Amino acid sequence: MKLEDFVYDLPEELIAQTPVEPRDSSRLLVLNRADGTIEHKHFYDVVDYLNAGDVLVINHTKVLPARLWAHRESGAVIEVLLVQQVDLHHWKALVRPGRKARPGEKLIFKEGLLTAEVMEVVEEGMRLIRFDYKGNFMAILDELGTMPLPPYIHEKLEDQSRYQCVYAKDPGSAAAPTAGLHFTEELLDKIRAKGVTVAEVLLNVGLGTFRPVKVENIEDHEMHSEYYEIDEATAKIINDCRARGGRIISVGTTSTRTLETVSTEDGIVHAGSGWTQKFIYPGYHYKAVDSLITNFHLPGSTLMMLVSAFATREQIMQAYATAVEEKYRFFSFGDAMLII
Repeated sequence: MKLEDFVYDLPEELIAQTPVEPRDSSRLLVLNRADGTIEHKHFYDVVDYLNAGDVLVINHTKVLPARLWAHRESGAVIEVLLVQQVDLHHWKALVRPGRKARPGEKLIFKEGLLTAEVMEVVEEGMRLIRFDYKGNFMAILDELGTMPLPPYIHEKLEDQSRYQCVYAKDPGSAAAPTAGLHFTEELLDKIRAKGVTVAEVLLNVGLGTFRPVKVENIEDHEMHSEYYEIDEATAKIINDCRARGGRIISVGTTSTRTLETVSTEDGIVHAGSGWTQKFIYPGYHYKAVDSLITNFHLPGSTLMMLVSAFATREQIMQAYATAVEEKYRFFSFGDAMLII
């Protein structure tokens, strides 16, 4: 398939710049794959589409305050965006201006609370950096760093917690699993009260999420790698649900990629951890996921391709055209879609 098959026109004013309050008051477009019908709801209505015995799968990753500013030895300011932890002291990071960050360059963060050295060039703009510090690195990051909001968000985020899911707990992501941003604790309580089990997986979202597909033939695209974990208890919950005829409702493309990574052809989910480069596009046969909650994604992105594989490309393009016509809000702080 061609990249142009997943491109649509989006007026810039529909790109959400700030989150709505409360979280679950965002709009919800419900797409029925069986007949292609569309309903317009609010996110808090999602509970009406869940049944007792279903399992709702969430990604409990937490976004790191990964954007840092340092001074070079010359005194010039340089931006460091943490992308992937290698070990206790080493991180892969995007730096700007990159041409100034040569191997051997020393960096100083906030009067020496944190220092670093550029070790090697990984790729254009990306460096391997060694950090030196005393105490807890994550605590230092909380003090020095800011949320790495996507490049299409230009408004300042007043409340940093609004770029975290209410159930986020394991730091490691460079971006939020945005489908989960719509949930409140109260909505999750209502879902559990209906007899739905909420199960947790982990996938640390990388900045590759925002990298555009640059090849004309999408099958030639090389997917970014992201770390995942699913434990034995979660695998059992999901497998028991499937055995009794319940549905697996995945919250977001990250939970979906995790489940499809660890599932065998018979739909059985296996516990494990590792790095996934799972690339899902039309023609893919879903094994573990029965329903999908997701946001509206960038034109031509791998996420558009994933949702187009879950429904059909034609259904998704029609749903997106409807969302534009109805002035839904798009991308990270935007509205949501439920595909059943």
